[in-house]
This record gives sequence, C-alpha cells and structure tokens, in this order.
Amino acid sequence: MSEDETDGGDAASGAVRRDRFSGGPARSFLSSLADDERIFAADLAVDRAHVVMLVEQGVVEADTAGEILTALDDIEDAGHGALADGEDVHEAIESAVIDRVGPEGGKMHTARSRNDEVAACIRYRLRSDVLELVGTLLGAREQLLDVARAQTGTVMPGYTHLQPAQPTTVAHWALSYEQALQRDTARLLDAYGRINQNPLGAAAFAGTPFDVDRERTAELLGFDSVAENSMDASATRDFLVETTSAVAGLATTLSQLAEDVVVMASKGHVELDDDYASTSSIMPQKKNPDTLELVRGRTGDATAGLNGLLTNLKGQPRAYNRDLQRAGRHAWDAIDSATESVEVAAGAVATADWPAERLEAAATAGFATATGVADLLAMAGVPFRTAHEVVAEAAADLDADADAPDYDALSAVAEGVLDAPLDQYVDREAVERALDPTESVAMRDSRGGPAPEAVADQLAAAEDVLANHGDRLDAAEATVSGARDRLQAEVETYV
Repeated sequence: MSEDETDGGDAASGAVRRDRFSGGPARSFLSSLADDERIFAADLAVDRAHVVMLVEQGVVEADTAGEILTALDDIEDAGHGALADGEDVHEAIESAVIDRVGPEGGKMHTARSRNDEVAACIRYRLRSDVLELVGTLLGAREQLLDVARAQTGTVMPGYTHLQPAQPTTVAHWALSYEQALQRDTARLLDAYGRINQNPLGAAAFAGTPFDVDRERTAELLGFDSVAENSMDASATRDFLVETTSAVAGLATTLSQLAEDVVVMASKGHVELDDDYASTSSIMPQKKNPDTLELVRGRTGDATAGLNGLLTNLKGQPRAYNRDLQRAGRHAWDAIDSATESVEVAAGAVATADWPAERLEAAATAGFATATGVADLLAMAGVPFRTAHEVVAEAAADLDADADAPDYDALSAVAEGVLDAPLDQYVDREAVERALDPTESVAMRDSRGGPAPEAVADQLAAAEDVLANHGDRLDAAEATVSGARDRLQAEVETYV
C-alpha cells in the first residue's frame, strides 16, 4: 500500500514503478501484497467506482472503460492468489488489468494516486469490519438481557475490593455489563460516521487537474460524505486510531467480565457449560474457565494494536509516508481478536448455570447485609454515621464462624451507642428482613438498583437502546448494500 503518480503505467512489467524500481533485495521488504488480501475486494470496488466516474466525466472512453471493467471481473474471479508479485495489491491489480487490456488499461489510474486509492480501500473494508463487530455486540447484549430476564430473582454476593460488600442479583450484574457494552457499541457507531468518508479524488495529496466528481464515487461506494481537504484525505489515519481505541475499550470491558466469571467459578458461584471450559491434562477433577482466560488475555491484542498504531503515526509529517503501510494491520488484528472475544464471552455467560441456593448463602458472607441495617436506622432518624457505628460494633463482635449478628446482638450494641433499645427506632421484623439477602436486595429499589422492579425498568431501557442501535446498524448496512447494487448496475452498462 504505497504512493504513486496519477497517470498509470504503459507496460505490464513494472507498470507502476517502471523497470528502474522493479527489482533488488528490498523488493520483498517493500511489498505488502500478502497482507493486502484483506482489501482485495475493496480495491476492486474502488477501481470500478473510479472508472465509472471517469467515463461519466468524459475522461475515459466508454469502450476502454468496458475493457477495464471486464478485466476487473476476471481478476476478481481468479482471486487474490492469482495476482503476480508486486509491491501491493493496487499495483498487482493494475498490472493485471494492463496484462489483459494492454496500455489502455493504465487509464484506470487516471486522476488518482495510490495514496487516495489505499485510503479509500482501508475505509471501505474497515467499515465492513466495524458493522460486523457491531452486529456481534448486539447479539451479545441480547444474550446478557436474556440472562437478566431469567435471573432477576437470583441473589448473589456483590463485591468491592474483592471483599463481600452487599447482596445483589445475577440480573443486576449482567445488566452492568450490558450497559458497558452499550457504550462500546455507541463508540463504534460514532466512529463509523468518520470512517465512512470518501478520500477518492484527493490524488497524491494536492488534488488533480481532471474534472473528477468526488460525490459520485462516494455515492457508488456507499460513503456518507467526502473527506474534504485533499491533503488530509490522503494522509490521515485518525479513523483507524478512533476505531482501534474503541475496540481497546471494548476489549477491556470483556476482560473485566471474564475476570468476574473466572473469580466466580473459583468460588463455585457459577458453572460454565462444558463448551466454554476444559479439564486439566493431569487433574481430571478440575474444570477450568479457559475460554474466559483467553478473552482476558486477548485484551493485549487490542491495547497493543492501539499503542502500535499511535507509535506508527506520531512522527509522520503530511502527507503520505510509507510508514502508513504498517498502520492498518494494527486495527485489523485488534478488531478480529475483539470480535471473537465478544462471541465467546457472551456465550459463556448465556450458557452458564447459576446455583441459586449457593449464591444466596454466599450473599450473607462477611455480614454483607450490614449496610441495609444501617440504612434502616438512618431512615428512622438516626444519623447515618451513628447508625454505621452501631452496625460496625456488632460486626466486630461477631463469632468467627458467624456471617451476621442476630437481632439480639444488634440490640445490645444499640443500647450502648444510642442509649436506647433498638426497637425504639426499628422493629424486630424490619431488622430481620434487612438481614435477609433477598429482602436486602428488595429494599434497594432506587433507579438502577438490583430490586426486581428497578431491574425491570433497566431491562426496558436497555431494550430500547438495543433497538435503536439495531436500527442504526440496519440503516448503515442498507446504505452499503444499496451502493453495491448501484455500482454493479453501472458496471453492467459498460461490460
């Protein structure tokens, strides 16, 4: 993926670089042809749109355009593997066209450079990858919502600092990750708008004297708009940075989810389906959450990709520099790794078994209902810090094998701290409810909380956002598909 002049070559051998630059020990070092297989189809689409526009603008004759477009069809049928060696896929395709058409095939490259060509190809392919990832994310979020719907009443321990903190529910936990994935999806959809801009017509960086129609190639390729400044259009890769950053954020969300499930599995709080686990090679009793450990480990693919991309770009002046040949691979690796991780992480959670009795018993560990008792006292008029002191002293007096104090123990402490019996503030029944993890969860019915009615509201809101994101994805895919059909129809008028 490298720069070139705007006029094309006149011979099949060395069609782009000429004989002077066609050999030597650095040729393989310069070549990106193998890596460029990813944008092979994109380059063919960009070539076709450019040729159709050139005919419409009177720059290339219709008969010549027909021969070029026929050659491109033949090259597509033969596949990337049939291309001759070259610096990149763009040179290889152009040389293959000239092989088939003769020197007139070089007119395909009129009024463009490989600088704007490759920028268009990367954007064309990247948007497809982003839409695929968004679709995968929508499916994963639906799976998490299914878990939340099924586990609304399943109480589980919640942690801070990996210490028992307060009871919550599996639904509340699952929704916390669905909401994080909402934001990850939104960032990718926002990035899509800046990816889907047309750089064709920028040429090397300074535009072209030919009467090109950049809006027309945008329309034929399904780009939403034109990347305006020609220098910026050919040189910038900030859309790669934005996308890879969003993917790195997504990978971090997935890693946190994976870590949660790995820790839960180690405590017996969740059992993964066998499809998402493995056994030890030597210890047959073990069931290991290997897939989620790999989700956690793959986060490095995305964060390394972002770091590599930023390092690649940081010292480059305007406009095109050959360093950019190495930029795209960082985004490709990150997005491929994250897309697989989304499927595995969501699948593991969706197919897992949540042992309700064991989880409820664990939800009382470490006096996790303590805050509920303090809240009761505070609602009865006791300053929260004083209520906190009552409960803290009761916790300090707990026997080593006890999870929580009983009513009598709390009342005894209250006598000392409040100078009044506990039932002067709250009745016994209310305290005993607060000590029960299920009742403790039910108390927490504030917006976004774990109580069933609060979870129901969160589910409804999440379903609305999911539908909105689905509509945005459908609209983007329809635009791309419609453009593909229009381009094909235009090509068929010449072939």
